[in-house]
Amino acid sequence: MNFTRVFDIVEYQMKKYPQQASLNYFENGWKSFSTAKIQQTVDGFSCWLIEQGFQKGDCAAIIPRMGSPVWMMIDFACQQIGMVIVPLHPVSSAEEMKFILNETNARLCIAADVQLFNKVKSVTSISNTFHLEENQNGFLAILSYPDQNESLLSELNKRRDAVSGNDTLAIMYTSGTSGTPKGAVLTHQNVVSNIKSILPVMPIKPSDKILSFLPFSHIFERTSCYAYMGFGGNIFFSQKLETIDQDFKTVRPFFCTCVPKVLERMYEILEEQLQEKSILKKLLITWAMRIGEQFKSGSRGNLLFGVKLFFARLLVLNKWRHALGGKIKYMVVGAAALRPEIGRLFSAAGVMTLSGYGMTEASPFIAVNRPEPGMNNFGTVGLPVPGVEIKLDEPNENDEGEILVKGPNIMKSYLNRPELNREVFTSDGWFRTGDVGKMVNKRFLSITDRKKDIFKTSSGIYIAPQPLESHFCSSPFISKCLIFGFNRPFVSAIIVPNFVLLKSWCEETGVHWTSPQFMVHNIKVIQKIQQEVDALNQPLQNYQRAKKFILSEEDWTVETGELTTSFKMIRTKLMERYKQEIEKLYD
Repeated sequence: MNFTRVFDIVEYQMKKYPQQASLNYFENGWKSFSTAKIQQTVDGFSCWLIEQGFQKGDCAAIIPRMGSPVWMMIDFACQQIGMVIVPLHPVSSAEEMKFILNETNARLCIAADVQLFNKVKSVTSISNTFHLEENQNGFLAILSYPDQNESLLSELNKRRDAVSGNDTLAIMYTSGTSGTPKGAVLTHQNVVSNIKSILPVMPIKPSDKILSFLPFSHIFERTSCYAYMGFGGNIFFSQKLETIDQDFKTVRPFFCTCVPKVLERMYEILEEQLQEKSILKKLLITWAMRIGEQFKSGSRGNLLFGVKLFFARLLVLNKWRHALGGKIKYMVVGAAALRPEIGRLFSAAGVMTLSGYGMTEASPFIAVNRPEPGMNNFGTVGLPVPGVEIKLDEPNENDEGEILVKGPNIMKSYLNRPELNREVFTSDGWFRTGDVGKMVNKRFLSITDRKKDIFKTSSGIYIAPQPLESHFCSSPFISKCLIFGFNRPFVSAIIVPNFVLLKSWCEETGVHWTSPQFMVHNIKVIQKIQQEVDALNQPLQNYQRAKKFILSEEDWTVETGELTTSFKMIRTKLMERYKQEIEKLYD
């Protein structure tokens, strides 16, 4: 059976890989929806939508915190009658929500909980606003809507047949690093083509367990979950952020999608253990990390390295895999760049990390590393997915250029942004990503920077900040780093220290610890960070070195508006926040 619209995935699974535990959720233990039950529930909700008078083209806004069977079934039910899904990020400000709801003229809004429900009600007068908690204005009862009479089912079949692959599936809003929301209009064909690109390259089999814990408001997780159903996989939705560790242990998944932040935190825990007083433990962890960071596809064929890797896993690295349930084999990492040494280390632990690259506007997959030998190149985002073309525009002397993409997965347009559409689409149909990259070994794509982030110093030298930021974050004492120096005589940095590790170092070296607010001004702490910066400056060209730095006492978060919802830094907001410190630094 073929499928041409996203909601066809349910019928596709029913005919090809019917599952008893297709979608799973935790409620006093793991509970399941079979494929047949999913279709029945979806049809029932679609009938309710029809009875309420919703029409093809009406927008339904959803505000999930985490994914769940309920969110997927609401999604499919709206799709079946031609409604357009508009996901909102739960961390969005009330003003952003108001803007999106108004621009899309949403007629239905469903929030994850009462708190988000109240947030929406404070900025909109949409009468059909609900939430998924069990009380007034709750929505869960509607999902078991009983009235599926012949008349409604007949109308549902007509509505379903009237939806084509060229119809709008969703409007996905992305602020990007500019901070201005813009809605990417994605059709069924866009997302279906991306699903079909992933099916032949990912190593998932029917009934494989998959843990989903990324926000369902992101296209990365949405398309991934659709694809999991296409594989016939069993999706287990994590309860909440606080239970992810426990969910890994109880589900024991084979596969998951992930963002670098999760792996970086596990890596930091290992680095923090290096501050313990046991010299033997320090030496053992250091040795195992060095072995793991030498890992590459095919390196197990080296007998000596294979022996070393065996003991590194036995003594240290296997603890990571056990923490993830013990059966996980693959992770696809997206949304931001993953440091290659972390990818190597996890892969050495038996969890093959496959970095990928995508954008909301591309539904989202553009490139991804593959599990086959020779098809995974750490430090790159892999090969283009089938059906997607990539080319580099006006490459420089280092063969780096803006990444242009073309394929059936590229969005229709930005909603109500004609000028922006003319800017991002070339006359011959290529989409300008705004990212700068190069090809490694003529086939692996490497992202080197963001075009708009590249700046010139007052000496007229171009600086690409992202590789430098990643370089400085390789220090275990540096959690986040922003490189700047536009029209300045030299490059500087704003650094968020790893305060957990810094506290351990202070206790070990006899430095009195109080709180981050005061420690960023402590002379010995500043000297310690200076030592880290000096060591990392050594391999760099003189013009790339961070000559000065500012220490931030607070982390940067999505909630404070300094990171995008995919954890990328919003440079303009950070530069504005530290404007006074920057002026003093250069004075």
